[in-house]
Amino acid sequence: MQVLAFLNAILTLNQLNQVVVIATGYNSCNYIFDSSTDLNRNFENGRMPVMSSSLLQKLEEFLIKDEQLSKGEPEGRIKSSLLSGSLSMALCYIQRVFRSGSLHPHPRILCLQGSPDGPEQYVAIMNAIFSAQRSMVPIDSCYIGTQNSAFLQQASYITGGVHHKPQNLDGLFQYLMTIFATDLHSRSFLHLPKPVGVDFRASCFCHKNTIDMGYICSVCLSIFCKQHKKCSTCGSVFGQSQSEAASASDKKRKTPET
Repeated sequence: MQVLAFLNAILTLNQLNQVVVIATGYNSCNYIFDSSTDLNRNFENGRMPVMSSSLLQKLEEFLIKDEQLSKGEPEGRIKSSLLSGSLSMALCYIQRVFRSGSLHPHPRILCLQGSPDGPEQYVAIMNAIFSAQRSMVPIDSCYIGTQNSAFLQQASYITGGVHHKPQNLDGLFQYLMTIFATDLHSRSFLHLPKPVGVDFRASCFCHKNTIDMGYICSVCLSIFCKQHKKCSTCGSVFGQSQSEAASASDKKRKTPET
């Protein structure tokens, strides 16, 4: 209900504001609310817009469908939301609004996430982040899970957005309103949370694990946790390592000439 109150507050701050909600599951993502197509903005009992009931109904239907897609999957799989898909859908929607020509909005994306990161989505998420940066679309992020999200930290840092992890979820509405409800112009006058200790660790392309140090292909910039003789992404053949070259030279010295 705190998120619903936040959405209603955004719509009432300015009559030109528009809100699009994308639900993100473990296997799918989908639009569940678009204020531009919701023709009924009346209030029920003067408190809550009619859109709340329809949004909750669509969210429930989405969760049921996403749960059905999870059947038959291995139990050891990390339960991570499909963040790469929802970011791509948000950017596509923004580009569609830009190209319509009728409006000149100042879009931004707010990611509200509680599940852990999925290292296998690293490439797709980074592509979406750099696309948002090129389109000058800031990505704000609010992580409500137990740990923190390296992907969301990097997304907000690279695109110029705000990342925050609330300490008390009972006051989530206050965090959302005081940090994420402000427009881009007003943020220059406010003391918003600054990025401290952003986790820039990457995920290897071979095992999809988050690593501190690794090997990188100089041709396609693919990252690996272990040394390989050939890049599995672009097929480039790597040269001999220093240890292999040194051992080869030692063998040549020890081999007697005939």
